[in-house]
Amino acid sequence: MAKIKVKQVKSAIKRPQNQKRTLEALGLKKIGQVVEHDDSPAILGMIDKVKHLVSTEA
Repeated sequence: MAKIKVKQVKSAIKRPQNQKRTLEALGLKKIGQVVEHDDSPAILGMIDKVKHLVSTEA
């Protein structure tokens, strides 16, 4: 499986609860934090849900 790096670039303040939970499930807590995940359909779906709050890198 390929790896994908996810970086939080915007705050979760004033966002719906489901978006906050999605960021937490991805392991993101602070702006600028980077986490690495496998390139699975579940992870890609979570990234798509919060694409306006994160940036990705292959």
